[in-house]
Amino acid sequence: MTANRDIYIVLTGTGTAFSGIIKWFTKAELNHASIAFDSELREVYSFGRKRVHNPFIAGLIHEDFIHPFYNSADCAIYQLRVSPEEYDTMYNHVQGMMQNQERYKYHLLGLVGVLLNVRIDREDAFFCSHFVASVLEETTVHPVAKPSCFVTPEDFASSLCAHKIFSGKLSYYMRRTSRMAVLASNLHTSTMPVPAAVAARMLRTNEERTEGIV
Repeated sequence: MTANRDIYIVLTGTGTAFSGIIKWFTKAELNHASIAFDSELREVYSFGRKRVHNPFIAGLIHEDFIHPFYNSADCAIYQLRVSPEEYDTMYNHVQGMMQNQERYKYHLLGLVGVLLNVRIDREDAFFCSHFVASVLEETTVHPVAKPSCFVTPEDFASSLCAHKIFSGKLSYYMRRTSRMAVLASNLHTSTMPVPAAVAARMLRTNEERTEGIV
């Protein structure tokens, strides 16, 4: 039997002027949604700015959360367990879109439609949470009971509160997962066996150092 897989819904707030405008309308702190296919957030996709300092050139992107642009970003991360078939369906769907990346545009009018509760369709155009919800619609995973074109980041926050695994600075999460991955790799390749309790304590100590507790 093949083990289930995990996907991650990542909500972020960068504190930029454009993010502030959206916040003024939504009243939500985290106004950008992404979908990730690994816990280290290396395979992360969304609709957003293609150039980090220019919000007006936007579309389908593979996000780089280790970029300095995200150093002060706040985030909330939600974990969803899905079947291997559902994971592959969503991942392959996104990769198919990425092969035609330039074809997809940012759907600014769609955001206006959400505010007015009016569906505004535009071919091959999405905004961030619309995109994430549309990827989920490729399977039976529908955490928000709305058509994808009306889904907001705040809808994910409300619907997935029981699935939240992290809330805080995105840069901290990235450092923590990176260090834990390195430590786990070192423990795995060590020539001397490490008792499970000791390994767990080492991982916890490493995490506390990342937090600044130790």
